[in-house]
Amino acid sequence: MDAHSLPAALAGQPLARVEREGVHYTLLGTAHVSKESVEAVQAALESGAFDVVAVELDPARHRALVAPEALASLDLVAAIKSGKAGLLAANLALAAYQRRLSEQLGIEPGAELKAAAEGATARGLRLLLVDRDIGITFRRAWARLGFWKRAMLGAGIATGLVVDERVDDTAIEKLKQGDVLEASFAEFTGTSPELYESVIAERDRYMAAKLRAAALPAGSRVLAVVGAGHLAGLARALEHGEGTPEAEIASLEALPQGSRIPWFTLLLAALLLGGFAWGWQQGGIETGGAVLLHWVLVTAAGGALGCLAAGGHPLSILAAAAASPLTPLHPALGSGTVSALVEAWVRSPGYADFLALREDTRRLGGWWRNRVARTLLNFFLTSLGTALAVWVAGAGMLAKLL
Repeated sequence: MDAHSLPAALAGQPLARVEREGVHYTLLGTAHVSKESVEAVQAALESGAFDVVAVELDPARHRALVAPEALASLDLVAAIKSGKAGLLAANLALAAYQRRLSEQLGIEPGAELKAAAEGATARGLRLLLVDRDIGITFRRAWARLGFWKRAMLGAGIATGLVVDERVDDTAIEKLKQGDVLEASFAEFTGTSPELYESVIAERDRYMAAKLRAAALPAGSRVLAVVGAGHLAGLARALEHGEGTPEAEIASLEALPQGSRIPWFTLLLAALLLGGFAWGWQQGGIETGGAVLLHWVLVTAAGGALGCLAAGGHPLSILAAAAASPLTPLHPALGSGTVSALVEAWVRSPGYADFLALREDTRRLGGWWRNRVARTLLNFFLTSLGTALAVWVAGAGMLAKLL
């Protein structure tokens, strides 16, 4: 592809051009909140200069953009049992942030990606979804963050679930030259090298590997529509990436493995046993029992209050209170998971709740009105209440031991 073969529609647009193994890649950098980017994508497709279109989307985000009604097929109970309730809640918080952008700017974030995907399908062009699953990106980013950054992210997601505030102009200007996913994460944690590596740099390499793995025939002309923040990194990774793309994809999809030794659980168990032993030594079984009772009451109260704040059913509140004292000792008995399962069972969401989910979560009250949203809010706030109570109860017991 020579310098004069580009469609006139792309003149003046942020571009990078790479040729590798006979395939011609035109990387179009877009602003995810720009009507001009949508128009540029549409004009590029109408030019007929490309036979393959790649977009910065994974299958899940693609479905959410082009077929939002597919959310109604979600098995909420199965998602909670498989440990995905937290990810669902985080996704809704990110969606709420992006909706605030949409309302302020009059355009849906990612509209140019939707235009590229729908335009490719309408013209019979091969469509490549080259981005990494958002769940993997979230978990890899979470693993890189330290304790305080994780706490900020958790608190930010909780706030994002229930607060409907204006996005400041500085954040919007950065977003126009960056990446909507990075901006969404940064809204909760602030910018950090760890966040950049997981959310931008890794995805640059991942998208380059996906393009190479597509095994396109020589002479293919590919239009890759990506956020402007990925343009330079993707071009570099596509041009200079080494090794097999399959190995690179597998490496970047690998989930971080935690320590095989549950240090926190062991430390907490030692604290509980130490508190009981101390109480026994100081005043017999009554004092020892009082120490354990302190733990049970404080943690149970934390989980129950969190569930209550989420508008949980009385049975869900009882389940949260019963599971909270055991949660730190056995992750399978997570108070948020137990409480959310009870909530989903007692107040089973209907088809209408799923269809109304996006609209209901636009405003604060909708989180408590919609049964899907309330179940996820139940999971998040119950877990948060238990976590805070564990620290309070643990600090009280440690003070007594010392």
